[in-house]
Amino acid sequence: MSQQPSSSSSAATPLVRALDQNEAVKETVEQSANELLVINAVLKQELPNEVQDGEVAQALRKTDELETRIQESAQDLAQVNQVLAQEIDERAVLERELARTKAALVKARSETAD
Repeated sequence: MSQQPSSSSSAATPLVRALDQNEAVKETVEQSANELLVINAVLKQELPNEVQDGEVAQALRKTDELETRIQESAQDLAQVNQVLAQEIDERAVLERELARTKAALVKARSETAD
């Protein structure tokens, strides 16, 4: 992924701010998935096998499923962030081209006015 301007600059675009916010959410989601993984592993290890049936077994399966969904959500956010970063890069290129075109137009107009 290419470098984008940080939102700490005063001129952060809405896309840059959205990317920064998505990155923060992605980090939180990943951290939550990791914490759930640890909690589930501890529960499975500490609970005797004979207790891991019925509702307890169902709860353990549900936490496994939840962990997977959270990890998939983090991956989805990473993909969205990549698309946002590409859009930011493309817009920066277009804005530079527009600025050059405007400058050339101003120069051409001033030359024809002379």
